[in-house]
Amino acid sequence: MDPLQEYISRHSQPQDEVLSWLETQTHYRTIHPRMLSGEPMGGFLTLFVQMISAARILEIGTFTGYSAICMARGLPDGGLLDTIELFDEQQDLIQEAFKRAGVLERVHLHIGNALSVIPLLAAQGVTYQMVYIDGNKREYSAYYKAVKPLVSPGGYILADNVLWDGKVLDSTATDAQTKGILAFNNLVANDPDVFNVLLPLGDGLMLCKKL
Repeated sequence: MDPLQEYISRHSQPQDEVLSWLETQTHYRTIHPRMLSGEPMGGFLTLFVQMISAARILEIGTFTGYSAICMARGLPDGGLLDTIELFDEQQDLIQEAFKRAGVLERVHLHIGNALSVIPLLAAQGVTYQMVYIDGNKREYSAYYKAVKPLVSPGGYILADNVLWDGKVLDSTATDAQTKGILAFNNLVANDPDVFNVLLPLGDGLMLCKKL
């Protein structure tokens, strides 16, 4: 582990037994375990949900459920997290993790393409105090445009991996994922409807408040 990251970990809330189990299972049972949110991002998400008193949250990109558990833990009684995952291969692991964490009643897992699921949620008249984007990097801008109308005034949109391992500064990077992140960052930075700040947390976290 990088010495600075190790220092950060030692001076942050330690991972509990459930999240430690899920991290181990993710490394054992998935091809791309580095997609796991991990710490300190997980702890930040729990605290952030509590800070803004969010009662309804939308997550795009469940993966194995680490970030979903962290956000669900910050919800008040009666709060609900809708989380969308494109692939169903990890559904059993996700549900087992939710059960171990005691958040099954607070989380509704949707399997499918987020850009197809979001309109179905919108048709129900749902509004969110917080949206967390961590899905297909090529579609970040499309996600943002789709969820923005569902966010309550004063609500927040967060997006992970917006520094994309530093590729946002690499003028020779032409892959679709990097282009998608660059387009998203520019879209948010030029959106008069939000107040935004890009935080150097993890692989970069875009934090937007809807005005």
